[in-house]
Amino acid sequence: MSTSLGIAQIIVSVALIAAILLQSKGSGLGSVFGGDGSVFRTRRGAEKGLFQLTIVLAVVFGLMSIASAALAPSVL
Repeated sequence: MSTSLGIAQIIVSVALIAAILLQSKGSGLGSVFGGDGSVFRTRRGAEKGLFQLTIVLAVVFGLMSIASAALAPSVL
């Protein structure tokens, strides 16, 4: 069970990384240094779905990490 949980955790982490990179792809480098950051935009369509998917993947990854730590044998 521990092995399958570890493999699932790797898959979820790769999906989470991909979701985060896809989100920041359209923001541009200018917004990092303060340019174009004052414009308020709402998320719509696929962008909103990707944002919600990122939240779900982060929660699933956190729960899997807690489960993995709980199932790990203690070394003390």
